[in-house]
Amino acid sequence: MNHLVVFSHPNPKSFNRAILDAYTVALKERGHDVRIRDLYALGFDPVLSASDLSGVSEGRLAPQVREEQEHLRWADVIAFIYPLWWAGMPAIAKGYVDRVFTEGFAYSFGPKGLERHLTGRKVLTITTLGDTLENYTKRAFIESMDRLMDGIMFDFAGLEVLGHTYFGSVPTVTDGQRKEMLQDVRRLALSVG
Repeated sequence: MNHLVVFSHPNPKSFNRAILDAYTVALKERGHDVRIRDLYALGFDPVLSASDLSGVSEGRLAPQVREEQEHLRWADVIAFIYPLWWAGMPAIAKGYVDRVFTEGFAYSFGPKGLERHLTGRKVLTITTLGDTLENYTKRAFIESMDRLMDGIMFDFAGLEVLGHTYFGSVPTVTDGQRKEMLQDVRRLALSVG
């Protein structure tokens, strides 16, 4: 199975990086092919420009966008790994979706309405939180974020959502708790593949 991992954290020593490593190592141990798109390391430009917009309608895409679309075409499963910043993905990850999930590639509008072009692929998210999962859940943040991603972003393109995994209080938990979280990540990788 082909797994594409879209990773969004600027610190190469972050706990998010440890999550990325645990997830991809577990997939590779099961014999899966894995491609990692570390958006910060790639210098991915998240800004959807006027040139990008006109390029989509004219069939002219930036080379960086075309390359990412090829990775998405290759993938059976797409995982987004990122920290929660201001109740959403980091700007670089949202910009990835804005620029790469273009009309004509991820979706289009035909005679019968919306046509989803990424069907047959699955998607999941792994997100770290600064506060407790209970506080985010109590305030309906988790439900709102899931609904936004599932019902609009992922469903619009036809992706089957496998789920969302959240790890709370990451800055303040113990090393032992982080090790347990990484075990959860490995189990998640094994359940996906």
